[in-house]
Formats: sequence, C-alpha cells, structure tokens
Amino acid sequence: MATPILEIQDLHTYFKTKDGVVKAVNGVSLRLEENRVLGVVGESGSGKTVTALSIMQLVPIPGEIVKGQIRYDGVDLLGLTSEQMRHLRGREISLIFQDAGAALNPVISIGQQVEEILQEHTDMSRRRIRDMATDLLHQMGIPDARTMMGRYPFQLSGGMAQRVLLAIGMALKPRILVADEPTSNLDVTLQAEMLHRMRQLREESNTAILLITHDLGVIAQMADTVAVMYGGTIVEYADTRALYSRPLHPYTWGLFQAMPRLDSDVKPLKPIRGAPPKMLDAPDVCPFLERCHKAVNQCRTGPAPKLIEVEPGHQLACYNPMVYD
Repeated sequence: MATPILEIQDLHTYFKTKDGVVKAVNGVSLRLEENRVLGVVGESGSGKTVTALSIMQLVPIPGEIVKGQIRYDGVDLLGLTSEQMRHLRGREISLIFQDAGAALNPVISIGQQVEEILQEHTDMSRRRIRDMATDLLHQMGIPDARTMMGRYPFQLSGGMAQRVLLAIGMALKPRILVADEPTSNLDVTLQAEMLHRMRQLREESNTAILLITHDLGVIAQMADTVAVMYGGTIVEYADTRALYSRPLHPYTWGLFQAMPRLDSDVKPLKPIRGAPPKMLDAPDVCPFLERCHKAVNQCRTGPAPKLIEVEPGHQLACYNPMVYD
C-alpha cells in the first residue's frame, strides 16, 4: 500500500453548546494517496464539511478538535502553529467551499481575491500577479477575463462564482485539493466542466483530491476510492468499483436503492426510511440503528461497530452486512 500524502486517524470534532455536545465528527479515519481521488459521500449532516474544515483547521467556534491526528506528508497538522498553517493553506492544501456566494468577499473585486493568494505565497511582481490572475480566470472559462477582474461577486452568476473559487483553489497547483460539494449548485453542463478542470489539475500536477459530495454520479466519474459517512463516522470504505457493485453496509445499499438508474428496468425509488440521527450527545451505538432494516440485538446493545477490513481493500463498520449470492 502506497504511503498516504494525507492521513486522518480517529478524528473527533465536537461543538459544545448550551444544550450539550454535538459530535459532528466522531472517530473518522481516512487516507489519501498522491495523484488519487478519494470520494467522501453521505447525506447532509453526516460530518463531511466539518471533516474538511478540520483538515484546514478552520472549524468555526464553538467547534473544537478534541482528539485524533491529521498527518500531511508525515507531519501532524494539529501540532502546527497558526502561522505554519497559514503558510500551508493555498500553497500545499487548498479548499473549495460549497457556497461560492458565501465564500467570496462581497466588497472586494474578483481580481483582488484571485491575486491575494498569489501575493501571499509568491514573490512575483504586481504586474505578473495580475497577468497570472487574469490567465487563471480565462482558464476557468470565464469570458473577457480582464474585464471580469474588476467585477464583484454579486455581479456574477452562481456558475461564474464557482469558477472563481476553483481558480483560487487551483492557482498554486496544490498537492491536495479539498473540494466540498464543488458542483452542487451547478447545472449539468457546468458540473461537467468543473469536474474536467479538476481532472486536468490531477493529471498535470499530480494533485490528490478529496472530493466531498452527496452525488453518487459524481463519485462514480471521479473517485478511485470511496468513504461513506453517516452520523459523523465512516461506515464503509472501498475501491469505487467494489463499492458500486457490492455495497455491504445497509446505509450504502439504501443510497443506491434511492438513486435513479439508466442501466436497468425502471423501478420505483426506495427512500431510506426515517431521519438522520441527532448528533447532540449521541450514544455509543451504530448511528444508522434507528433506520436500519437489518439491525440485530448486537446493534442495539452497542458499542458502535468498528471499521474493519472484511475483504481485501474493503472496510466496513456493521454487525449484520448485506449478503449477496
């Protein structure tokens, strides 16, 4: 097994509120290898975004990383100072946020926001920085990029704003790109273009990508391996082809049952019954327990199942997995 460029071990990120502790990330372990795409999939509230923010050490107050390790190239990021992390962000590890409208500063021009990362991490002249920022916008398919440099975020469509975020994230060809739902607000055409840009970055710069999404179709196109998140934990982890052909966790199986397919006879979609778990003071049992059609006594008495390898390269956290002939 190749040495990972990014390795997360037993990560716990909690939000301490007046009502109790919200266990947003509750023991997540992941590994990302160089020039590979790791897809993290799960419904809203599963902890995907908080995991991304934990990697960047941008967890908002009152959130706190209470346990675990996040190793980049063998160095634990949780042991770095704020200044050391600021040096890494953008240059070594970039994050593309889900909501471009909220991520971009509304009172600063597009050009200034693209130039900022170049000014922070390079010693190029102001003229060279401006030319490079213009070229980055042009590469992202933004028409009349030089004019667009003077525009403000509120003057852009959602698709254009997302392209600007991608230009900022890819500006310095980082070793790791963390993309949090980068295509969720885009139409099919723009979605395909954004995915193409990320593939180009991977091919040209050997960039590793952590792709966070709820879209199984995007995962199928992009990811080499997939981690399925539910209730702040990883419930299944496997090669993309293996996961799609034989999902073992009842939650993963339910996701596929609820997804429209074009390669089989038309069948009614089967939604997963119930609602996602409340992570406030969550008990130590399987988070999918209340919605699982295969729950057994061991699931109800706890503790929550650990993520273990059940087949070569296929890890699972379940006491009673799906069975195939």
